[in-house]
Formats: sequence, C-alpha cells, structure tokens
Amino acid sequence: MSNDEILLTAEGLANLEAELEELKGPKRREIADRIKIALSYGDLKENSEYHSAKDEQAFMETRIQTIERMLKKVRVVEKTDSSSLQVGSTAVLLDVEFNEKIEYKIVGPSEANVGENKISYESPMGKALLGKAAGDKVIVNAPMGDLVYEILEIKM
Repeated sequence: MSNDEILLTAEGLANLEAELEELKGPKRREIADRIKIALSYGDLKENSEYHSAKDEQAFMETRIQTIERMLKKVRVVEKTDSSSLQVGSTAVLLDVEFNEKIEYKIVGPSEANVGENKISYESPMGKALLGKAAGDKVIVNAPMGDLVYEILEIKM
C-alpha cells in the first residue's frame, strides 16, 4: 500500500459516491435556493439567513473537494481469506482485563464509526489488529494505559 492510497471497503466506496452525488445535486440546489431567498430580504450586512446559507455552502463545497480527492486515491479492498485480519474483516475480541467480548470491523478512515464498532485501519486499535490471526493477543497503547485483547474469531 502506498502512502497516498486510501483503502476502503466496497460499501465505504458506495457510501462516499452516494454522498458526493447528494452534495453535487439536491444539496447544492437546496443551498442555492436558500441563498436566493435570503438575498430577497435585502441588506446583507445583518442578514443571518444569507450568512448561514453561505457558510453551509462553503462547508459543502469543501466536502465535495475532499471526497473528489479521496476518490482519486481509493483502492477497494477485496476480502481474500479469514486467516488474518485485514481491511474489511471483523474481529471478535476478548477484552482480557474485563473478560468481555466485543466486535470491531476494520474499515477505511472515512468509514470509521465508533457507534457501529467500525474502526479505521489507521487507528491504534486498527494498526494493532492488522495482520493478526485468531488466537493472537494484541496490546493497544491507549491514553489510559495498555489494553490487551485476544482475537477469538475473524469474520469476513
């Protein structure tokens, strides 16, 4: 993997492409309409609706550029086997200290979502898990100290 590559699952790529399509289509039109309406209110100096819509437009255009740059560098990972953890794999782990099971799916940075137990391969946990096999123990350096996990199972 080169430093410029961004690894994504097929699902992550589809989500990025859908977000880009939404931003470039309906969202752009919606914000343009809001700006047009706000302009009709007159004096722009004290027109909070206008400034809010312009701020949202700037944020959206930046996001569009970011996604377009990412898509140029994307490499979709193919699930090959379940003998070791890779991007797209799900790790079933045992937290050794608390004797609790937890599952994490290893994904690209733009797909990471802690609420859905999706962790980036660039995160400390992701880096510790990549390439490991069932039965391996991993130590993750965290601000509160080292966390020890045992890999119970790898799902694809």
